Amino acid sequence: MEHFNFDQIIARKNTSCEKYDLRESIFGNENVLPMWVADMDFASPDFILTALASRIKHPILGYTHIDKTFTDTIAWWNQKRHKWVINPDSISVCAGVVSGLNHAIQAYTRPGDKIIIQTPVYHPFFSTISNNGRIILQNPLIEKELKYSMDYENLEELASQGAKMVIISNPHNPVGRVWAKDELIRLGEICYKHKILVVSDEIHSDLIIKPHKHTPFASISEAFSMNTVTFASTSKTFNLAGLSTGHVIIQNPELHSKFKKALESTGAGMGNIFGFEAVKAAYTPKGEQWLEEALEYIKGNALLVEGFISSKLPKIKLSELQGTYLLWLDFRGLGLDDESISNLLVNRAEVGLSKGSIFGEQGKCFQRMNIACPRSTVQEALDRIYRVFKDI
Repeated sequence: MEHFNFDQIIARKNTSCEKYDLRESIFGNENVLPMWVADMDFASPDFILTALASRIKHPILGYTHIDKTFTDTIAWWNQKRHKWVINPDSISVCAGVVSGLNHAIQAYTRPGDKIIIQTPVYHPFFSTISNNGRIILQNPLIEKELKYSMDYENLEELASQGAKMVIISNPHNPVGRVWAKDELIRLGEICYKHKILVVSDEIHSDLIIKPHKHTPFASISEAFSMNTVTFASTSKTFNLAGLSTGHVIIQNPELHSKFKKALESTGAGMGNIFGFEAVKAAYTPKGEQWLEEALEYIKGNALLVEGFISSKLPKIKLSELQGTYLLWLDFRGLGLDDESISNLLVNRAEVGLSKGSIFGEQGKCFQRMNIACPRSTVQEALDRIYRVFKDI
């Protein structure tokens, strides 16, 4: 059995890489160790690169389309990984989850409609709603000692105010929760009762830390499947974000038709020829092997951070990583304000994390750390943070 090298340091500077080449414009310091945006510092799997190289040998890169192999591959992966049986015809392509969310909002709601999100949450949820002229209703997660749960009482209250849609992050970015089936059922029952469409961002659904298991929201029941729009992608799982290829699964034919019309109205939905080839190479038994090894490595990185912080920086806490490769660090115990924490990290420790407040008011004094990188990078970040925060 082949084993993969996740310890390899790969220079990404001057490759039009957002994470590294935009450090000066984002942090004001080009020397920060960047652990913010959610892509990996691991090499994209060689079998995917081989598939891309094979396709580029053909000298014509003309218009493409979604072929049966592409949709069958996605259906196979969901059945194999998540025990979710879907009709390949229910799959459409989008440039990514954020692009897809915009199209979903345009397809299913009107300006002035209310949309529920569960904060702290992936920050583009805010902008996609507000930029489309819709109203954000926040259903903050309940946090007790860094254990997060849904607030169903508040959700019921917001639902009764005439909300048309709820956008969930499943698993949740940034807090790292993998929602259990019973939690999703309670949410789904409220939404079904109030005729609220569920849009489920499941882009991190393959990045589940054992023993946790991902439950696709639409897989729970026939009723839920008819009331759900699910977004996913190979981009997080196999480090392919630059190919701008995501997919949407909509099992309700009427909802699917509306979504495709929204895509067509903006000239989107044709797809990326290399993205299609990458998906077909990724969602394979070889892809499963690579993913299992990557998850073990990421789990090891999480344990390293947990052990280091608990022993050397006990005032900093972190929530349990159940899914994603993004750690949610709590700096509240230091008694510093949000800006001071970020300033110390960027300008003294020279570590570039994602500022928690971008995910909502509940994220103040938190930072999100991307640990999908070589272990030596994680250790270097911890050492830098320790030197600055050890005496605070």
